[in-house]
Amino acid sequence: MTMMSIPWASPCFWGNERAYVEQALASTWISGGPFVDRLETEISRLCDGRYAVSASNGTTALHMIYLALGVGPGDEVVVPGFAFLAAANVALHMGARPVFAEVDPATWCLPAAAVERCLSPRTKVVVPVHTYGNVCLTEEIRALCEPRGVAVVEDAAESFGSRCRGRPAGAIAAHGCFSFQATKTITTGEGGMVVTEDAAVAERMRLYRNHGMAARRYWHELAGHNFRLTNLQAALGCAQLEHLPTIARSRQRVHEQYLRRLAAAPGCAPQVFPPEVDPVLWAVAVKLEASAYPQGRDAVMAQLAERHIETRPGFHAASLMGDLYRDCPPLPICEELGRQVISMPTFPTLTDEQIHFICAALQEVRR
Repeated sequence: MTMMSIPWASPCFWGNERAYVEQALASTWISGGPFVDRLETEISRLCDGRYAVSASNGTTALHMIYLALGVGPGDEVVVPGFAFLAAANVALHMGARPVFAEVDPATWCLPAAAVERCLSPRTKVVVPVHTYGNVCLTEEIRALCEPRGVAVVEDAAESFGSRCRGRPAGAIAAHGCFSFQATKTITTGEGGMVVTEDAAVAERMRLYRNHGMAARRYWHELAGHNFRLTNLQAALGCAQLEHLPTIARSRQRVHEQYLRRLAAAPGCAPQVFPPEVDPVLWAVAVKLEASAYPQGRDAVMAQLAERHIETRPGFHAASLMGDLYRDCPPLPICEELGRQVISMPTFPTLTDEQIHFICAALQEVRR
């Protein structure tokens, strides 16, 4: 990678990844195995001792917890209209109806007031999505939902390592999901995890993960799936976790450098993080003001690509995706964010010089 060729993300390996994967290969434990158990134990420790159940990816993690909570036809699942929409799509697969809420225009996260407007007698689950590494104020959402018998499941796929009021993202509500996909804070290539405070929910997820089988081989207690994480993937994750403090500090440095470089740059509004939140960002993102970038966000991305800088757009608002979410009402805040947010290169080994180059290029294309 050179100063003039900067990817949006790049995998970072810190020491024992190769050794642990080779150890898993030599053990002949290829599917399940000791590294899976170790990864679950270590994630449990990081999440205040909650039960941890691994999965093949972050989406199957959501699927597992929905199944364990009994989500089904006729139920409603409240999700933000600006976010990665795995939580909505899994709800559709299960015959439930996703109900889309507006997000806060500054934090881009789901506020309790927006959740309250979406609740109905059919609401089964609310899913706060911790977008880009920010953290929704989940305690307020939990206090609103649980007296009504509504479960709260944090989608912490983008916020592993972030904290809110001193508590780890994913372990603030009763249940939380993580993703360990290749670009995430720690990676297993693909992989995921659910953490829960409920032992019975954890046991039910383990059944769904393994074809509905428990101790008695080939005896199906329920119609399950194969959501298992492999020992090889878990070995990679265990090696990554050993360096989580270094990874977090590096991502925080990247965030601070972007904020410093963009502080005096007109036309770029970074995502706002509440004082309660200590973020470890998956991605640094800014909202481009139309007055400064009248060519539009997509044209800006093309101009940066000409300078060999890879970027990504913000998430498209659910209300603009046509028939897939046909019941979604207009969501003006989500729609504006979907048009104007740009996600910048973000990974631990991104240098200060490269961040300076990216920010200078962003200002260079300002009109």
